[in-house]
Amino acid sequence: METIKLREDYIKLGQALKAAGLAESGVDAKYAIEDGLVQVNGQTVLQRGKKLVDGDVVTYRGEIIKIEK
Repeated sequence: METIKLREDYIKLGQALKAAGLAESGVDAKYAIEDGLVQVNGQTVLQRGKKLVDGDVVTYRGEIIKIEK
């Protein structure tokens, strides 16, 4: 499980995938999200600009990212 510490109040989903090393670029993150491969708190999310806040959990290809303040 990867943990991302927030510097602000939130991080966008595409940025979180890149920060965790699960997407090499913003384009890779965009396609993974648009293809319905990414879940936030158990729900499939199709918008890469989705704001993630403290406590959110992202799942992608069996990898888990936890967002912490």
